[in-house]
Amino acid sequence: MHRHRHGGGDVLYCLVLDCSASMLRSGRLSLAKGLLAGWLQQIYRQRAQVAVVGFSGREAWVIQAPARAGLVNEHWIAPIPGGGGTPMGQGLDLADRIMARFRRRVAHAHIGVWLLTDGRVRRVPPAPVQADFCTIVDFETGRARSGGGLRIARAWDAAHCPADTFEVDAH
Repeated sequence: MHRHRHGGGDVLYCLVLDCSASMLRSGRLSLAKGLLAGWLQQIYRQRAQVAVVGFSGREAWVIQAPARAGLVNEHWIAPIPGGGGTPMGQGLDLADRIMARFRRRVAHAHIGVWLLTDGRVRRVPPAPVQADFCTIVDFETGRARSGGGLRIARAWDAAHCPADTFEVDAH
């Protein structure tokens, strides 16, 4: 997780989770949930705020509205569904709206987006305008890599982190 010098309440981590069929295959979504659970513990210790948005099929939805991170999160992380297409643009639009509302409430907020994805999209969506920084956590694995996560990171001028650089517990 990215550390900030700001006070906990003025930092929002907006975690955007790709729940598509390609993430569901080979356990990538389970790995992403494990990473999410670990990060939420870190965010809790920072006393920062967190929002979680998911997308799959033809829709995006709010998994966790902006709030202080809780210490125990498995009860809402485990049932996050997966399957279907990759409406990443919808997920990022929803995340941008959530971040804009947060910024109106906390004018001096520092907001970061962490996109957890395998990067399998036809077109790279625009970067969220409300984010002060973006990080692409790339779950693409195997020999035949398309490089989608790296393409997104380059288009957004964002950090790119392969998911296997983090310690992750499968959920």
